[in-house]
Amino acid sequence: MAEKCGSSSSSPNLICPLCLDIFVEATILTSCGHTFCRRCLKKYDLTHQDLDHMVCPLCREITKLSTSRVDDLRLNVSINGCVDDYHAKCGGMNAVLEMCQKCTTCKSLKDAVSFCRTCSCYMCDECLHCHQHLTMFFDGHEIVSMDDVTEGKVSIGHLFEKCSIHKQENKDMFCEDCKVHVCHKCVLVDHQYHKIKNQVNFEQELRQKVTDLAQRCADKKAELEKNIQNIEIQRHEVHTAVQTLLDDVRQAYSIKAKQLEENLRNLIEQINALERSFDDDLDVLKSKDRQRIKSICSSITLVDNDRLGHLETDTLSAHILLCEELDTMLKEVTDHTSVEAIKKKAQEKRFKPADNARLDLGSISEYTDHPSMAAIKKKAQEKRFKPADDTRLDLGSISGSDPKMEVIQCVDLREVMQGMARYSQSTVAIGYGYNAEGIDIIDSNGGKQQYRNTPFSDMECSDLVLQRDWTLCVSTCRTEAYIYSPLGSKKATIHVRNNGYYLSVNRSPSDEIIITNYGKQVYIYDPTGSTLKHTVQTKHRTGQASTTRTGLIVTSSCWGDPSVVTVYDRDGNAGESLQAPEDVYLYAALDEQDRVYVASVGEDNSSVVIRLYDLDGLNLKERVEFNALNMTLDRSWCYLVSLSPDMLAFACYKKLYFIKVSL
Repeated sequence: MAEKCGSSSSSPNLICPLCLDIFVEATILTSCGHTFCRRCLKKYDLTHQDLDHMVCPLCREITKLSTSRVDDLRLNVSINGCVDDYHAKCGGMNAVLEMCQKCTTCKSLKDAVSFCRTCSCYMCDECLHCHQHLTMFFDGHEIVSMDDVTEGKVSIGHLFEKCSIHKQENKDMFCEDCKVHVCHKCVLVDHQYHKIKNQVNFEQELRQKVTDLAQRCADKKAELEKNIQNIEIQRHEVHTAVQTLLDDVRQAYSIKAKQLEENLRNLIEQINALERSFDDDLDVLKSKDRQRIKSICSSITLVDNDRLGHLETDTLSAHILLCEELDTMLKEVTDHTSVEAIKKKAQEKRFKPADNARLDLGSISEYTDHPSMAAIKKKAQEKRFKPADDTRLDLGSISGSDPKMEVIQCVDLREVMQGMARYSQSTVAIGYGYNAEGIDIIDSNGGKQQYRNTPFSDMECSDLVLQRDWTLCVSTCRTEAYIYSPLGSKKATIHVRNNGYYLSVNRSPSDEIIITNYGKQVYIYDPTGSTLKHTVQTKHRTGQASTTRTGLIVTSSCWGDPSVVTVYDRDGNAGESLQAPEDVYLYAALDEQDRVYVASVGEDNSSVVIRLYDLDGLNLKERVEFNALNMTLDRSWCYLVSLSPDMLAFACYKKLYFIKVSL
């Protein structure tokens, strides 16, 4: 079909490397200076919205982006000026947009009306007239109308550009070494020993590659759309399962609420019974005193008689006896203690709430200073709602099986491990010591391969980490670390001022580079390694460090003395350290949910105990102590890395272990 004016014959400096057309709003990437159409960069950026930078499609250099992303990149004024000049020479922008092909047979630059397949050139009216009448030269040439070409009725086939050096020769070959189109004379002169392909075959290969990619894109799109539909189908199942859990919880609450109400009624009845009992006891005491009053009154009535002067013989004896009885009665001590005892007994009655593990409100008992021991809570066994039994003051729990760890794979390393980094959710990158010939990528099935873009083969690797864009940071000595692009070219060198032991490197969730060297500092560099952003002072020598999503720093002194794990903020404030017993060393790993795993390794190397901690401010709160893992350890230098919420990697000397975590 017809070409845009100058899209193939114009200067290569005006062609966008992405759309292969003349620049529209040529925009420059500040890090490397490469220029692209602004709309092309926006399309390219759509697939990298999770990054705060743009990787150049040509050289892989990183350009930082603001919140406005591509819109804040500056225009390439020089290129845009050249584009405007070129459009003016070709008849303006409208000529380009209307795809007006000019005559290539003469120099008139008139619009082409036909195309000669034999000459492979466009012709204006005058050139067509010559072609048709100069039969001595053009007899038998195949000529087609431009209207038929633009309407797609006929095809003009493949067109070759003319060689700028050998003017009459077509650039019908492609040099793969130089990646340029050449004619056969250029091949003989300048590309004699290069790998040469036929231009048509080269284009067919590229077209086939693009066709395959387009088909794979269509297949992947269909697969993802189908998966989206399946997600919505499964969403209903998920909601049904969650609703079932909710119904179970509500039913358990209803049952236990009734039990608590019954318990309340029983306690009220007990209290009322106590009140009646105390009232009965007080009534008895009251009745006794009233009876004594009655007896005293009766006795005094008999004794106090107007005829006392006439008493003799039997009457006097009776009177004396009555007086003695009354005297004895009056000498009896009034019972103040019984009522005090009843009052004290009532006051000593206490309501003793049931502990939180019992499904009742409590009991009424005598006062005591000694609290009862709480009942032991049972652990939920399966991932479902399990109602609590009737002795527990809760409805139940949603949980999985008992937390545990198990080694699912043990891999023999080819050399002594120096550093380890997460490569994927089931894969690690292992760095070795001096002359170890590169970096190994090892998966949880035991598969091994070498990192294909290893930038060195004879340099010591103390530690390594991969950033999200696959930039590699490697420490190779006590004072320097190097940053390499995904293609293996060196981008930067980090110089650490304070000399220490081997540098340990890590990265933050935002790709900051974290460096420690067994000194009392943690160094935090920007993702490019060019700027030291923070230096955090630590209380102990620090061998390894990692950062949370909120910026907290979890440090391990590893085989330092003492071996501790401490959490710091960026101002150097520290929480309470976890300190290991003598001859035990601690190695910490932070997972993507900001949970902290700490491995305790004894100097006798008999076993490894791993504990899981939750962050509580700057302190670590133990959540689970897992079963001890039996591993073959030859040294105290170890490395612990979290690959996913349910997978850890643990390396020591020439052994690598993949550990499955079940919470």
